[in-house]
Amino acid sequence: RQSLVDYAEFLAQRYAIETEAVAEHLLDIPRPDKESVVKAVRRLSKNYPMLDSKALFEKTSSFMMRNLMHGEDSAVLIDEMEMFFEEHYQLYLSEKEQG
Repeated sequence: RQSLVDYAEFLAQRYAIETEAVAEHLLDIPRPDKESVVKAVRRLSKNYPMLDSKALFEKTSSFMMRNLMHGEDSAVLIDEMEMFFEEHYQLYLSEKEQG
């Protein structure tokens, strides 16, 4: 039993380290020439894996609604989304520095 518990603890530690390492890296998936708002949300979520998607959900949903329901231009909305994600990334970095 103890060997099984030791192995489980080893796996838990190893997984936690790998998850943390992946979540710390800002990816740089380039923006395609033509991109929908929905695909931009997916791309930005992959670019910023360390950000809490639940915390960003309301605002990203509003971007999609502005495009789908109100017909706002995708390129303009994507520009705004990129700034939004960057602002949240900067907040994440400052919170991380503070402890």
